[in-house]
Amino acid sequence: MACETKKEETEIGLENKTNIIFILADDLGYGDLGFLGQEYIETPNIDRLAREGMFFSNFYSGSTVCAPSRSSFLTGLHTGHTPIRGNSEVQPEGQLPMPDSVMTVGKALQNEGYTTGAFGKWGLGFIGSTGEPVNQGFNEFFGYNCQRYAHRYYPAYLWHNDQKIDLPGNDWTTTGDYAPDIIQEKTLAFIDDNKDKPFFLFMPIVTPHAELAAPEDELMVKYKAMFPEEKPYVGGPGADYGPDMRIPGYQSQPYPHATFAAMVERIDRYVGEVLDKLEENGLSENTLIIFSSDNGAHREGGADPEFFDSNGPFRGFKRDLYEGGVRAPMIAWWPNKIKAGTTSDHVAAFWDLLPTFAEVAGNKISESIDGISFFPTLVGAGEQKEHEYLYWEFHEQGGKQAIRQGNWKAVKLEVFQSETPKFELYDLSKDLGENQNLASQYPDKVKEMEKLMEDSHIRNPIFSFYRSEKEAAKE
Repeated sequence: MACETKKEETEIGLENKTNIIFILADDLGYGDLGFLGQEYIETPNIDRLAREGMFFSNFYSGSTVCAPSRSSFLTGLHTGHTPIRGNSEVQPEGQLPMPDSVMTVGKALQNEGYTTGAFGKWGLGFIGSTGEPVNQGFNEFFGYNCQRYAHRYYPAYLWHNDQKIDLPGNDWTTTGDYAPDIIQEKTLAFIDDNKDKPFFLFMPIVTPHAELAAPEDELMVKYKAMFPEEKPYVGGPGADYGPDMRIPGYQSQPYPHATFAAMVERIDRYVGEVLDKLEENGLSENTLIIFSSDNGAHREGGADPEFFDSNGPFRGFKRDLYEGGVRAPMIAWWPNKIKAGTTSDHVAAFWDLLPTFAEVAGNKISESIDGISFFPTLVGAGEQKEHEYLYWEFHEQGGKQAIRQGNWKAVKLEVFQSETPKFELYDLSKDLGENQNLASQYPDKVKEMEKLMEDSHIRNPIFSFYRSEKEAAKE
């Protein structure tokens, strides 16, 4: 894929280009934020973004799990077209690699003169593969290459590009160096290092995904006092740090509610530090920030989304294609460009970010992608094109597909497991919680949605090198 020829620098010079920051929380639910009704957890900096920016009430993640959601964001393609459609592992460390032939957000913005950095969790290709960040348009990467290792917040090492960086306080038995804080330090340094030139900063923060772990600081003191009587979470064999620890597990946690709350507010602290760093460097007026989450809230490692009402009015969690699994909180903050305190009901998704960021940078993507720029909505000018429909597919739990078309939402279950998959149809204008299945009442709409699902899926060529789609669905 490729961008159109760049506009003359005399028209949009590098010094005038807008910095772009995409902050992506991991498994943060729609209802986990203060401005959306969270009763227990304080998120003043994220609430500030919403107060000073625009909230998108109909925004969707790329998928209902980590890797395909990120793949959809990077490529501008929904999960029926994007190369990475599941969390398939490659041993000993990493996931199936994204091909280096595909256009990505990083490559598109590099073509526009941006310095690009990714700090946090990658999960789209092991070191040395076509999928590692340097091959996908990022000048600098720091964090976890492998999302399985990102289950652990006290890893023995992180990656800086292709270099393994040991963490002296950790050795898989001790817990001295909290990796998210170290990644945050490198993130802020990237802003300092690139303050005099346009940059794109991708912040795929690893929290609040399991395990539940946070430093014993003032945030933990605060939330322990709020939840004085906790039922401990006990991990399975090899869950706890020590000589028998297994990397994919989740540590035991005596204070699961307090820890989860502290992890979410820690994300908010990181957001505040980014805002302070922009102000310190005089960049606030020339920076677009997008904040969102990669999918719905999870229920692993002791997390309790029912207690926190993490998914708000929506049905479902991570790994569901109901609204609770894919509808994501999204805020756009861009001083003097976006009208403060506004809400948009424009229907958009992760695959719209690539063309939007390209347009912010002063160009447009010429290649055929699924995304539609929502730049006109951000700035309140120009014609905003709309999606005919949004599409998702999910290769675990027997296979699932979903379509949103206007207020209609269709969900198809047991795609791989049954000759007669279960089909559900909902009217979101009357049934936001997807409780009343209308499939039997609207057979013509069911046929139409099934045809859209069929047309939206193309066979994924990446599986021909590794495994079939049905084998991947069993993982």
